[in-house]
Amino acid sequence: MHTSSSFIPALTRLGQFLRQFPDGTGPQSGAEEAALKDLNNRFFKEFSELLEMEPVLNPWFTRDSLMKALKGIATMLEEKVLVSWLEPYGIKPGWSSKQFTVGLILAGNIPLVGFHDMLSVLACGHRALIKPSSKDDRLIRKVAEVLIAIDPETGNRIQFTADTLSGMDAVIATGSDNSSRYFEYYFRNIPHIIRKNRNGVAVLSGDESEEDLAALGEDIFSYFGMGCRNITKLYIPESYDLKVLLGVLDRFLPLSQHHKYGNNVDYYRTLYLMNQVPFLDNGIVLLKEDVSIASPVGVVYYERYSEIDLVLKELDLHREEIQCIVSARQLVKESILPGSTQEPMPWDYADGVDTIRFLMELE
Repeated sequence: MHTSSSFIPALTRLGQFLRQFPDGTGPQSGAEEAALKDLNNRFFKEFSELLEMEPVLNPWFTRDSLMKALKGIATMLEEKVLVSWLEPYGIKPGWSSKQFTVGLILAGNIPLVGFHDMLSVLACGHRALIKPSSKDDRLIRKVAEVLIAIDPETGNRIQFTADTLSGMDAVIATGSDNSSRYFEYYFRNIPHIIRKNRNGVAVLSGDESEEDLAALGEDIFSYFGMGCRNITKLYIPESYDLKVLLGVLDRFLPLSQHHKYGNNVDYYRTLYLMNQVPFLDNGIVLLKEDVSIASPVGVVYYERYSEIDLVLKELDLHREEIQCIVSARQLVKESILPGSTQEPMPWDYADGVDTIRFLMELE
């Protein structure tokens, strides 16, 4: 499978444009190189206005969340990252003789969460027919508009629709466990990747430093815990004192001032009290002992263990529900360090399914 020779330069330029917003740089009175200056003249003001309006249209998309998402995408679009990602597949400049239309049904839980799927389709030289979530349909359209201005050859392979997808050769759909069953049936006759609910888990040893626990807090609270890589379940030693963790997580208390998040915590606090369910509470998050992996927003489940081998068996049992595993002491193979769950690179594929390989093997 081959892509246009302009693909990597175009996406690198897009990354440079997007990085200005989280970095707080922006137009620098003519100091930018000519190509970036032209983009800024055309798009910087309206992109900035869109970022200001987005938290009003979707209160979950706070300024901090938007900047975190843009920074993550800009990092993905660095030239060295794109080359490292695509080189192992043998993707080289030049058009593919087989170009397919790939339908993308995007989620809307965090800003621009569907960008990686769009990027993967474009990288393989295919066309992307995108049905965005109503919760996140403005930013992805504007990003595509900027890409078209940078490189029409790449950008014009993107099409958006508000209607039911049809006429595509393959589909990548992300949704809930309930919607995934519908997707599996509806797209049963074409190649597909159907993603369900997944979450992150953390395995604690009990000797984590305060810095480790603070970084774990970022994994819990980024995007208010609504991303598939957020930590929703803790495995802790039998003797672990959760008050230590809660004490460190106090630093995230300002999040409780966000009315939607605060209402969620209040709701579950009231529900647990009414039903006499034991839980721990520091005002920002509720910790509840529970064997489930996925917890509600504002709640983190925990489970105590006596032997790490028992945890490994549990993780294997729930592997279809887990997106990533955090462990400061690397207690679990292929675990990642605290604070890194929301910094995936392009090769960190959702659900462990190699999207590029899937797209390359379309016939």
